[in-house]
Amino acid sequence: MSAEQVSGLCEQLVKAVTVIMDPASTQRYRLEALKFCEEFKEKCPICVPCGLKLAEKTQTAIVRHFGLQILEHVVKYRWNNMPRLEKVYLKNNVMGLISSGTQSILEEESHIKDVLSRIVVEMIKREWPQHWPDMLKELDTLSKQGETQTELVMFILLRLAEDVVTFQTLPTQRRRDIQQTLTQNMEKIFSFLLTALQQNVSTYRRMKTDLAQEPKAQANCRVGIAALNTLAGYIDWVALSHITADNCKLLEMLCLLLNEPELQVGAAECLLIAVSRKGKLEDRKPLMVLFGDIAMHCILSAAQTADGEGLVEKHYVFLKRLCQVLCALGSQLCALLGSDCDVETPANFGKYLESFLAFTTHPSQFLRSSTQITWGALFRHEVLSHDPLLLAVVPKYLRASMTNLVKVGFPSKADSPSCEYSRFDFDSDEDFNAFFNSFRAQQGEVMRMACRLDPLTGFQMAGEWLKYQLTAPVDTGPMNSKTGEGLCSIFSPSFVQWDAMTFFSESVISQMFRTMDKDEIPVNDGIDLLQLVLNFETKDPLILSCVLTNVSALFPFVTYRPEYLPQVLSKLFASVTFEVVEESKFVVSVQAPRTRAVKNVRRHACSSIIKMCRDYPQLVLPNFEMLYNHVKQLLSNELLLTQMEKCALMEALVLISNQFKDYERQKAFLEELMAPVAGLWLSPEMQRVLSDPEAFISYVGADNKIADPVLEDPSGLNRSRISFCVYTILGVVKRARWPAATEEAKAGGFFLGYLPSGTPMYRNPCTEQVLKLFDNLLALIRTHNNLYMPEMVARLGDTFAKALDMLEVEKNAILGLPQPLLELYDSPVYKTVLERMQGFFCTLYDNCFHILGNAGPSMQQDFYTVEGLATQLLSSAFNNLNNIPDYRLRPMLRVFVKPLVLSCPSEYYETLVCPMLGPLFTYLHMRLSQKWQVINQRSMLCEDDAADDNPESQEMLEEQLVRLLTREVMDLATVCCVSKKGVEQNTTAAVDGDDDEAMATEVTPPANAELTELGKCLMKQEDVCTAVLITAYTSLSWKDTLSCQRTTTQLCWPLLKQVLPGNLLPDAVSWFFTSVLKGLQVHGQHDGCMAALVHLAFQIYEALRPRYAELKAVMEQIPDIQLDSLEQFDSKLLNPTLQKVADKRRKDHFKRLISGCIGKPIGEQFRKEVHIRNLPSLFKKVKPSLETDALENEDGEGFNVLFEP
Repeated sequence: MSAEQVSGLCEQLVKAVTVIMDPASTQRYRLEALKFCEEFKEKCPICVPCGLKLAEKTQTAIVRHFGLQILEHVVKYRWNNMPRLEKVYLKNNVMGLISSGTQSILEEESHIKDVLSRIVVEMIKREWPQHWPDMLKELDTLSKQGETQTELVMFILLRLAEDVVTFQTLPTQRRRDIQQTLTQNMEKIFSFLLTALQQNVSTYRRMKTDLAQEPKAQANCRVGIAALNTLAGYIDWVALSHITADNCKLLEMLCLLLNEPELQVGAAECLLIAVSRKGKLEDRKPLMVLFGDIAMHCILSAAQTADGEGLVEKHYVFLKRLCQVLCALGSQLCALLGSDCDVETPANFGKYLESFLAFTTHPSQFLRSSTQITWGALFRHEVLSHDPLLLAVVPKYLRASMTNLVKVGFPSKADSPSCEYSRFDFDSDEDFNAFFNSFRAQQGEVMRMACRLDPLTGFQMAGEWLKYQLTAPVDTGPMNSKTGEGLCSIFSPSFVQWDAMTFFSESVISQMFRTMDKDEIPVNDGIDLLQLVLNFETKDPLILSCVLTNVSALFPFVTYRPEYLPQVLSKLFASVTFEVVEESKFVVSVQAPRTRAVKNVRRHACSSIIKMCRDYPQLVLPNFEMLYNHVKQLLSNELLLTQMEKCALMEALVLISNQFKDYERQKAFLEELMAPVAGLWLSPEMQRVLSDPEAFISYVGADNKIADPVLEDPSGLNRSRISFCVYTILGVVKRARWPAATEEAKAGGFFLGYLPSGTPMYRNPCTEQVLKLFDNLLALIRTHNNLYMPEMVARLGDTFAKALDMLEVEKNAILGLPQPLLELYDSPVYKTVLERMQGFFCTLYDNCFHILGNAGPSMQQDFYTVEGLATQLLSSAFNNLNNIPDYRLRPMLRVFVKPLVLSCPSEYYETLVCPMLGPLFTYLHMRLSQKWQVINQRSMLCEDDAADDNPESQEMLEEQLVRLLTREVMDLATVCCVSKKGVEQNTTAAVDGDDDEAMATEVTPPANAELTELGKCLMKQEDVCTAVLITAYTSLSWKDTLSCQRTTTQLCWPLLKQVLPGNLLPDAVSWFFTSVLKGLQVHGQHDGCMAALVHLAFQIYEALRPRYAELKAVMEQIPDIQLDSLEQFDSKLLNPTLQKVADKRRKDHFKRLISGCIGKPIGEQFRKEVHIRNLPSLFKKVKPSLETDALENEDGEGFNVLFEP
């Protein structure tokens, strides 16, 4: 190619690049220019000379960058086909560019340096060490030319370590070759890096004060920074001996650099990586040198200097790093001390604790929170927890926590020094709030650990703080609460202090009771505090809520002095009816809506009473009559309490009645307690209302048109009567129980004998009362389900057209939208009558199913043997499911079907569970399939629709609901069918888990996943068996990764294994296998799903291929499958005489076979493949026969050799 051609082409390329980068270019021009450049890179035979010409120093930076990009493209995509001489020519020219082809270190653009180092690394990845043994020597020679070249060499070494070790972006064999050669040369590399660092830093220090030498000093500084960055890329993985060589010279240098402003962040980064190293304890011992005088002095003085210069981002980042270094040091100390490594507590341990405490008391909330985990480790440590120095810090730590628990530092405010720091760390107040809540929970844990070491000090501090708050004047701050004039909002200084104090006292007092012996508890002090709290009066709902928590925290002291119980009860009962405005107790038809804060106080008081009756029933029992009279008095006024509050108080009574331990007495009491409910529930009018949807709509007022939707609500009382009955039935079913001890149960008349399986049978004193009300409950559920029929929805009044819709709160929770902070406490609870109606329907629906879910565990055989129960449930709970929306179906499955199934004894599987689950699973499969079909069609039709831009769009909500419903259904199937050690806890916890829940990458289902008795019973029935199997396998290709991963690991194989002994049709077997491959196509881009699905496909193929040749036909249709490799795999599988290859190798071979159908992330789907060839092996090994070599070569390089033309 002549020089003219090269020049001509280069001119065109320069024009094209200028058009691309010029903001004034039109879209069409830019696209044409881009196309020209791309085609040139792909097809032009003279890329190398053109690239080199464009990369000359005389060109502009943009053009030079493009020239170098061309060279990088050539190395990445054309290297394998280039003649050897051309490779050598390119390599020499690139090294020439490093030597003399760039501007000086301070003038050159960083993107030019970056692309130049990338080209060298790409060549190294293809040729070193086998074909380029002198590479390190060449780099060393280059670095001797000056700072500019040294910095580029650093970039090359760093990039190489990142590609080979950190990101591992090259084939296994090349990676091993390069990494092992790097390791062999590590001493030289480290010595080069350290020498460069040392020389440049000392030159920089010498010259930086001399203005004439400023550029030279800056150049040395740049090299120093590059050396630190490169070290950071190596320290993480090299042998620890390199880091600790020469008496820990490297660590000492890093510590000294902490006080060099330009280099301190890089030095701290390196130190942090070094100190965080894991590995053999023996190798980590030298790291203890950092507790020595020099290191400690450097770290502390650097921290003080950085902090002393006010809030500057650079210094703050450095402080964060230093804090992390101290945390990691603490972790190393905890690991080494008390092990067999013969490590003593360092002499500077006290100094370390002081400096660590300084970070815990720093204004930045982020820094404070960073120290908590390490404090926890220190307080827990078997040796250090007895160390007098640590014990002396406990009170200081607790004192610091008293400040740290105060919720200040919102980025939008300026009421604390923390605010300024929060503006660096958090984008919004919501962000900060979420962080602070988890920080506070973490502090609670650590405070409890600290109090284990010194329980009394914590208690004394809590006492002082509590007394102080009780006497301090209330400061509401600049923002007044909407609850009322002169009351606190959640940001008021007084509330913020009360809130923190309450959390502190709760944490330390509970720990004191756990830690100290009964006789040592300071009972008198505790009772004094309790009296002060009981005598404290406030009209502020937020403060009163804190007061109630303190009453609960101090309540254990009452077990020593039961005479104080009546006072506690009076305080709690007074709060149950708390109002800000006294008059609203006597409001006519509708209460002025209470704010959330007032609601919370009342609810808080109710739950405190329940908690007391649950945890200390023996203590409360003697005061039962007093409690009962209190409750009767409150219940006599229908408007005084909400239904929920009434039921909470009744629940408390039921809990105490469990202590009667006398069946007849408790039954009589429950009968008396429930008499008003029974009277109302069984009245002819209620019976008519509950069993007829039209009458029901009219009774609750949902067919009205209302003029003033805030004040007018004529049917509110009717609704509350229904709610009251349902709440009460639920409370009684949930709380009434027989005594836990069998002897007591026998003595009290609760025991009935044993089931055939040997399970003891008890009778619940509430059974008779509840079953009496059961028919009407089922009628209500049937009616409620029928409300969703189109003709019933049409009957809703104009005001209530959306009465059956989801509440806004539910929508936000599903879409993951945060609630605004202030509104939570300050807004009236239901603003309009429509919202009250929505709340009524939603709560009623949930509670009815909670009753059914609790009925089994509560009434046991008396419930399971109700005549025709399965039929009754099918005709009520499962009635009209087609019209029931997803958001109602979900709670039904979770709170009713799942508990019922889990608690049902095997004796009733045939009569109750199977007849109910059969039709249910068949229906759910049909429903989900239709829903996913709609979603898939939608995403195919409108790939670029605007729906995605609006997170609240209806479609997005519906789609997320279908996902959640799918998880619920698959979870139910798993619970019914599969018994597995340890799956129970995990299935209930995260049903609503986010899609991005951390996924394990190596998933192999536990071998002991077996079918439960119920699973076997269900699988015997053909229709259920088919529905469950088809749902499980179809769900693998629905677009929900979480559901796919769980179903794959927990459900699919055990179900299929159960039907293997039967004669499966070949089509069915092919369908199961294809379903898994389809799942891989959809979810293959997620490592967790991919691993699980590959394992499942492998299990199916291995188990069924010998019987079904059809599976091989499915395999043959996989895109890009290597047919001869498949033959090889098959012949081994079908030939039982051959020695079995290890499981992992068989699985890896299988994974390579099916790789054509494993989905890739969108970013990789259209990426051009880079092929790096293996070089002759560095390590001679006996060559096995070709066939096994192909199998054993883990990443498929063997196939390249075998199948290359």
